[in-house]
Amino acid sequence: MFIALSSGACLLVLQDPLKMMPQPMCKLLFDQHKVTVLQVTPTFLRRFGSHSIRSFVLSEKTFLRILALGGEQFPPLSVLKSWRQPGNNTRIFNLYGVTEVSSWATYYEVPESVLNSQSGLNDPVPLGNPLHGTMVEVRNDDGVRVEEGEGQVYLGGRRRICFLDDETTLPHGTMRATGDWVRLQDGNMFYSGRKDNQIKRHGKRLNTEYIQQVVEELDPVESCAVIWFKAKQLVLFVVPKRPLEEKSLWRSLQAHLLSHALPDHLVLVDSIPHTKHGKVDLSRLHLIYGDHLREKMGAQLPHITDGWWHSLQDLWKSLLGLPEGCPDVPEDSVFLLSGGDSLKAIRFHEKVETLVGRPVPGLLEVLLSDTFLDIHRYILKCTSPVMETPTSVNGQHGVEISEGYPIKRKANAQKLHITAASFVSLSRGNRLFLQLCSEEAGQRCEVTNGLSQDLLWFLKRSDGGAKHTKPNPSSEQIMTLQERWTSDTGKCVDASPLFVISPNEASASLVYVGSHSHRVQALDLDTGAIVWERILEDRIESSAAVTKCGKFILVGCYDGGIYTLKRSSGDTHWIFTTGNAVKSSPTIDPVSGLAFIGSHDQYLYALDVEAKQCVWRAHCEGGAVFSSPCISTKPHHLYMATLAGRLLAFNPLTGKKLWKIDIGKPVFSSALCDQNHIFVGCVDANFYCFSHTGEKVSNAGISDTGENLEHQEYEYKCR
Repeated sequence: MFIALSSGACLLVLQDPLKMMPQPMCKLLFDQHKVTVLQVTPTFLRRFGSHSIRSFVLSEKTFLRILALGGEQFPPLSVLKSWRQPGNNTRIFNLYGVTEVSSWATYYEVPESVLNSQSGLNDPVPLGNPLHGTMVEVRNDDGVRVEEGEGQVYLGGRRRICFLDDETTLPHGTMRATGDWVRLQDGNMFYSGRKDNQIKRHGKRLNTEYIQQVVEELDPVESCAVIWFKAKQLVLFVVPKRPLEEKSLWRSLQAHLLSHALPDHLVLVDSIPHTKHGKVDLSRLHLIYGDHLREKMGAQLPHITDGWWHSLQDLWKSLLGLPEGCPDVPEDSVFLLSGGDSLKAIRFHEKVETLVGRPVPGLLEVLLSDTFLDIHRYILKCTSPVMETPTSVNGQHGVEISEGYPIKRKANAQKLHITAASFVSLSRGNRLFLQLCSEEAGQRCEVTNGLSQDLLWFLKRSDGGAKHTKPNPSSEQIMTLQERWTSDTGKCVDASPLFVISPNEASASLVYVGSHSHRVQALDLDTGAIVWERILEDRIESSAAVTKCGKFILVGCYDGGIYTLKRSSGDTHWIFTTGNAVKSSPTIDPVSGLAFIGSHDQYLYALDVEAKQCVWRAHCEGGAVFSSPCISTKPHHLYMATLAGRLLAFNPLTGKKLWKIDIGKPVFSSALCDQNHIFVGCVDANFYCFSHTGEKVSNAGISDTGENLEHQEYEYKCR
């Protein structure tokens, strides 16, 4: 900001939601605004993708004069050259520094001759020269300054001072330790990696940034990141440039990485998450990998006893580098005599433990000394308590154990094939909605409001099952809350999020939410990535709802519109316009599929979304509608509270008013109901209960402990 404004340049400020959408952001920066100076982290730049970098950022006709990369290790020269179109004249800088000396401390401009040369593709890029007034030293572990070899960077300078935490003064000549290690050679500093990224693996010191540097030079790799998961497993995340087989990538890794640097696990992802500063978000990668393990275990454990022999065969062949299509491993094969070694044995042990989801003590010794058949028997013996889960009751397969919770269902339920029309949603006020469709039932849909046996079974069978099943209550794990991701909508969010799981979609778990910035966002539940975003005409306070068919979401807007958007893409299906702002949230009738929503024009609307038709509308007798409608299936009634202090009941199919009650004060909260009662809160500090015939309940109440109180009017005074 300072450089731009002090130079008289125009400063382009991007809103955070746009940063989550690489392709639109790339076109905005370089096609529409024709940015001339860009300073970002390498991770942030890679999010554009190599094709867009070559076509827009570093194209022959780009307006970008300066590209300054900092905050992370500089990309390999081979990668940098592949990003440039012939004829590109952008100057490229490597910047280095730390916050403790107010950011940048050294710079290096990659010479044009180096960028245009076909030699030296593997040469490292130095950190360069100190900026004016900056002092740079390299010291070894003993704190002694070195002129050659490895050491840690220390930065300082008379005018490069930042006070940290409670500091108010600094001794003259203070030098800050950066935690960054470099190699000094011929007067140049070459970055080696962060001290906290160094790990001890197989008896050797390893820096995870070395792995990232090597892997990023591989042709099929767009970008990558490395984590040391629970200080036990080395995990490599790769964003491929094109569809890629893991086996071919494994062969490339074995050919280019040192043996002690080969990762334990490889995970292909669509994108690498980043922090608000543009760096790789390692904490989110740990969460993603944890979910990946649980999902993998959930998919493989049900079949582990039947196919374990073949799984072990595949694992054996993969680790020993045997070609595809080779004969099965003989029963009397010994790991060490078949081409294995101690490092591969350790990886074999770790992969088996990951597969079965629990430790297998003693496996390493068996692996190094016994035959393939003995190894197979040992694993089955150690893991049989987990794998042999009883699933029969009275001779029929009618009980399934999911994370310690029994799920009872019909004997033939396991054979059902749920279709893409099935989904489960969780919306405003913890409203659960399940639509279960099966091919065997001829697309007959079963709808459930609330927690049910079918819901638990659906969650287990869907893509969300491995991620969202209940924890085992007997487990000793401590449940904690931890921030997974954030998404900035630009302004305050009054709407509640809508969460939808569908079993047969590529991105099965999505969160939909609107805000006062006019935006409606669809976010990936696991990563927070924006799947799509729509900007409406005015503020959004209404919470989204999903239609019974599962194809659309509905949301109200301050411009008076009720927007129906395609759930998968955000494209407009239909806009129904009311006479005033719509702050009410839609409610879907599980019987008819109609969508009900109120407006500040004092009307309640019943919409057939698929037919793009308003079936009926009913006047709410002088009161604007702020709250959301409440639907009851037994009896089939629709309830609506208004700011005029009225609670009204309607026939959901015809819109005919059944009864009304005048509470006397405005009602902002939405009504809720069960089989016997309707509940609603009011600004008069009372909580009311009525029967489905409109009578105030007078024979039950609630105490401070929530117990029923006989012979007391059900009008709870809120404190």
